[in-house]
Formats: sequence, C-alpha cells, structure tokens
Amino acid sequence: MVDVMVVDDHPMWRDGVARDLTDAGYTVVAAVGEGGQAVRIGPSVRPDVVVLDLQLPDLSGVEVIRGLVAALPQVRVLVLSASGEQQDVLDAVKAGAAGYLVKSAAREEFLDAVRRTAEGDAVFTAGLAGLVLGEYRRLAAAPGDGPDTPRLSERETEVLRLVAKGLTYRQIAERLTLSHRTVQNHVQNTLGKLQLHNRVELVRYAIEQGLDG
Repeated sequence: MVDVMVVDDHPMWRDGVARDLTDAGYTVVAAVGEGGQAVRIGPSVRPDVVVLDLQLPDLSGVEVIRGLVAALPQVRVLVLSASGEQQDVLDAVKAGAAGYLVKSAAREEFLDAVRRTAEGDAVFTAGLAGLVLGEYRRLAAAPGDGPDTPRLSERETEVLRLVAKGLTYRQIAERLTLSHRTVQNHVQNTLGKLQLHNRVELVRYAIEQGLDG
C-alpha cells in the first residue's frame, strides 16, 4: 500500500486529486493547502509520495520540497504544476523532486506517474525529461578516477547505464532477466555507495560518468 500526501491550495483540485488517488487504491494520509503545514505534518503521516503544487500561498514549492526531503529522506516528491517553464522544472528537481508533471496530464497519466514515482522512477511530462538531462549534461564535470572514486560492480554499472538511458525498473528487469526487486536492490546499493539520495541524482551521476551514451 502506497501512502500519499496531496499539497495544493485549490480546494476543488486538491479534493479531486485525493479522490482519484483513493479510487485507484492509494491511501491519502493528508491533503493540505499550505506548504508549511505539509512540512510540519510530513514526519507524522510519513507519506511514500507527495503530490505537490509549486504555487502555494505561504512557501514556495522549492522550499517545501527541501523541507520534506530534509525531514523524510526517503520521500518521493512528484510535482503537479500548471507551469511547464524550464526554470520551474530545474529548480524543483535540484531541490529534490523525483518527477514533474503538468496539470494538463490525463488522469491515467497522473496515476501512472504516482505509481512509477512510488517505485523509484524519475517521471516527467513528455519533453521535460530531456530538458533536465540536458541541464545535467551542461553541468557535468569530468569523470572522476581518483582513489576515492566509488567502485561499482559490473552488474551495478550495467543497471546504472540503463537508468541513465531512462528505462524504468521493470524495463531494466526484463532486459537483464532479473526480478524487479533485484533491480531495486542494485539501485539502492549504488545510491548508498555513491552517497546519493534519489534516482534523479543517480541519473546525474551516470551522465557525469558518460554512462548515458
């Protein structure tokens, strides 16, 4: 069972999203209209996924993402925003968002995005993933090869390469003839070795190492 918190200051939209999630089998542990409230109650309701609007009356969406990720390192934040502006997307991802969906998305696309976010995928509205990866390429440093560079196993490197190409865990499992759980374990081990927090950071590292080609 996946626990979800919805954060949106528009009551009708917030209630509609919560209802769609409940109807799809998710447990909505909280539905709030202010960012500060979300950050305060997050540690007590402990959602697996937070569906977050960027435009809130008290805090910016970026501040809320940072607050939630700091309090709940394992939480996955899916931004659901009316804005598809490049800077909004990049700011959200850099703050720790796992994905970004615009509000024009269809109901099924939204529910699929929540499912994939819960599974650990980095989910973006079509076109936005390329924007994020393009920015990471621009910022990428030269590959590290010093004595402190983390050593990944051959299988971990193989999984990381497919993550960088944008494949979902299920697609990676099928390609490598592994179980979904085994792929998740490889990713979690890799995150631990690299001292990263989520799949978005992992993709950035893979691009920096030239593994996305």
